[in-house]
Amino acid sequence: MKFWTQVSFPPLEEPILLSDSIMLLGSCFADSVGEKMAAAGFETIVNPFGTLYNPASLLGAVRRLDSNSLFGPSDCEKMGAGVDKVCSFEHHTSFARSTSEEFLENANSKLLEARDFWKRCNKVILTLGTSFVWYRDGAPVANCLKRPAGEFTRSMLSVEESAKCINEIVESHPEKAFLLTVSPIRHLGDGAHANSLSKASLLLACNECKKAAYFPAFEIMNDELRDYRFYADDLVHPSPMAVERIWELFLEGCTKGAERAEIEANEKAARRKAHRPLLKEE
Repeated sequence: MKFWTQVSFPPLEEPILLSDSIMLLGSCFADSVGEKMAAAGFETIVNPFGTLYNPASLLGAVRRLDSNSLFGPSDCEKMGAGVDKVCSFEHHTSFARSTSEEFLENANSKLLEARDFWKRCNKVILTLGTSFVWYRDGAPVANCLKRPAGEFTRSMLSVEESAKCINEIVESHPEKAFLLTVSPIRHLGDGAHANSLSKASLLLACNECKKAAYFPAFEIMNDELRDYRFYADDLVHPSPMAVERIWELFLEGCTKGAERAEIEANEKAARRKAHRPLLKEE
């Protein structure tokens, strides 16, 4: 007798190898997977602009990586809500610094490192979080920086608009293999129904992209792990146990079987290195 639905999916035709260079862009689920991949011995760069949630912001990040431009004074924005820091509308607020000079030094340092990696990386994982986009003066922003709501408008991308963003990223980089996934993290600020519409739109958009592979993180969370014991205390993010299960299935379906033993050994070595003994050795 079966008591849960196991999510099956075809393995990648071009599996991810330990010799690959992989960039991960997208929601905070990309951060979770990227941390796992780094511990497993993969060469990665994760979210060089910070967490990005929607396809329009992801496209903006890729255009920035493809360009030769750096961030300048015109990109610096004071944060709102009494936060005395500077950031940009292309970054997550984790990039915010006390002065424009500090922000630009950090942002451009990360950009140059990421641009060099982007030119040579051969695999890209895009994690889509939401179809909702905030706009300022008609341009999408990655983050509102706690600025007054009246400065922005907000709308949900259509399936066609999301698919256009994704396809531009993929089709303009035929030298890279792309893996798409929809983040299982729920965005409930507008209610459960709006979150369902947003995720459904992303799923349909991914289906329109025929030149990229797909990993069903969203389906694993919602079908195989559909129980609140697999959620963190906020009831929105996957719990560590859920992330571990999704990671197991990622390894099974997206990596090469012959490398699994080495991946496991790398993970064990990373855990040993991270372990802090309670008592100092004499």
